[in-house]
Amino acid sequence: MKKIIYILFIIFCNVSLNAQKQGLPINLPVYDEQTIHFGMALGYNSMDFTIHNSGMFYALDSIYSVENQPKPGFNINIVSNLNLHKYFSLRVMPGLNFGQRNLEYIAHSRVDSTFFKKVMMIESTFLDVPFLIKYKSKRMGNVRPYLIFGGAYKWDLASQKTIPYADRPKIRLKPMDIYYAVGFGTDFFLQYFKFALEIKLEIGTRNILVPDGSQYSMAIERMNSKIIHVSCLFEGSDIRSFARIFSRNKK
Repeated sequence: MKKIIYILFIIFCNVSLNAQKQGLPINLPVYDEQTIHFGMALGYNSMDFTIHNSGMFYALDSIYSVENQPKPGFNINIVSNLNLHKYFSLRVMPGLNFGQRNLEYIAHSRVDSTFFKKVMMIESTFLDVPFLIKYKSKRMGNVRPYLIFGGAYKWDLASQKTIPYADRPKIRLKPMDIYYAVGFGTDFFLQYFKFALEIKLEIGTRNILVPDGSQYSMAIERMNSKIIHVSCLFEGSDIRSFARIFSRNKK
């Protein structure tokens, strides 16, 4: 995941530096003069935990280590963008995030005194409502880099599912969390719509661990969620922009 982010960052920098050298015609010249734009976002995400061991971790007689393993997922959001200023806009993006995080425990069996590995697969389906401020650079031809910052409200729909008896004990998460978010991206102005590549980091502010009295949860004092998003955004200058695209494809 870190290699993907590094490669995309290099691409963003190269595109921004070379944008002024391109003699291409200007697409959507009055795009920023319009107050509201709508669109959609599709993306890849990597969900993860930040785990703080409890003070009694070393006193437990069966848990020797706990590690988190991020897994890939995907997200889909509706984009609503309100221009506040020449260089600032407010973006609201309700949608769904699908993903999974694994907790890997090394534990000691009291029965035969052997060590074993227990992997807990924790799936999440987030109802996601981000509120972001977008700081845009000066447009360079048909390219414009930007920064984003803000927060997001997420409700984990999967956290309330019944845990099968065979999977118990298993860590359960609180459904609601509030995240703060930072990221960067680049807008590409095409003939009929605007396309953007974006990287965003979201970090949860709440302890989402639900203690259940087992040694698996007693080993953890605090657990925070964090998510990295790599997204493609499609925004039209108006509703008719997408209608033109579909009509051209039919021909």
